[in-house]
Amino acid sequence: MAGSIRQRKDRGTDTWELRVFIGRDNHGRPKQRSVVFRGGKRAAERELARLIAIQDSTPAPIPEEEKRAWGPSTTINDAIEGWKDNGWADLSPKTVRGYEEIWERYVRETIGPVRIAALNAFEVERYFRKMKADGAGRDTVRRVRSVIGRACRLAAKWSGGVLSNPVADTELPSWPLAERPDPVRAPEIVEVQALVRAAKDFDERFGAYVHLVAATGMRRGEACALRWSNIDWEDATVRVNESIVAAKGGAVAKGPKTKASIRTVAVDTGTISVLEALRTSQTQLAELCDLALSEDGFVFSTEPGGETPPHPESMTHTFIKVRKRAGLAADVHLHSLRHFQATILDPVIPERQKQARMGWATVRMARHYTDGIAAEDRRAAEHVGRVLGNDGGGESTGAPQDGQQELALDVPGTGS
Repeated sequence: MAGSIRQRKDRGTDTWELRVFIGRDNHGRPKQRSVVFRGGKRAAERELARLIAIQDSTPAPIPEEEKRAWGPSTTINDAIEGWKDNGWADLSPKTVRGYEEIWERYVRETIGPVRIAALNAFEVERYFRKMKADGAGRDTVRRVRSVIGRACRLAAKWSGGVLSNPVADTELPSWPLAERPDPVRAPEIVEVQALVRAAKDFDERFGAYVHLVAATGMRRGEACALRWSNIDWEDATVRVNESIVAAKGGAVAKGPKTKASIRTVAVDTGTISVLEALRTSQTQLAELCDLALSEDGFVFSTEPGGETPPHPESMTHTFIKVRKRAGLAADVHLHSLRHFQATILDPVIPERQKQARMGWATVRMARHYTDGIAAEDRRAAEHVGRVLGNDGGGESTGAPQDGQQELALDVPGTGS
């Protein structure tokens, strides 16, 4: 639509309105320049052609971004939209996908259209309790609070203090322990051994993947991002410096979760043997397809040559199938192997070394991931029993006698 012409009969038979298309506005609507011309129709057509030629030869103006007004009319949706345009680009694709899901499923059509200025802590908490009554879980409500709280805080900042954050002082509903999801637990050694065997029987590639995760405690995405060039065969180590995350349209490689996540992890000779066997198989597969196995190829790729990383979600789905084959309970997840690694290492290495091996930013995470070990707890109980004189028939010695040192309670695995 370059231009149009129409007669203005209200101004006489020789008056014409000439319209020239000059672009579109920020909402995609066409913009036109209107000119009134007096003369015959042929003269008006020539003038329209001249105006169109001038417009076509004029460089298109750079559209200015539409300025948002942050004030009493700003809604929750406006705040999230503003945060999306001015902040989400700094986040990982996985985080963005999670925020979009929360927004679309729980916010956009419910509290989203409500003006921030019309909300207070009471109204927001009532919204959270309605979510709970409708069946939303504790973690879901917590994530919703996090998203709308951050958006409202940013809107308050962008409004120059005109808006306040009605989410800031809100409290979440309480859930009884019976209604909370079970925490991820560290599987027992026999369970992990069954998983590794079942994964190997299911598929060599996935079997090697599960073996590596169990042997190192690597995160799901870190193992998906492992390249052949990250393996030092002589020193028996693997270098962790990338992670694969789910994104729109597939999976992408990104930087590590934290600076501490970049690390070199030692592996045992058995794990190296498993990786060597997989490399041989992957090399043969590539040769069958007239390709070469790339040194920078992904170890667990399903593509000949290894150019494409495996999708983390597909690894989780495959794990569920293997877990069923192994006859294990549903509370054993792929991430449980990370808890398993942290737990079995607790009596072996200090927390600081475990922090480095697992790629945590703080030592506190070592305690979060470490479950109690039944055998170590039994050793602790027997030790305390000996200290108290309850060793199966002996009498308590009471307080230490002169010249004796008082026994200290040295419980293994406390990290002290």
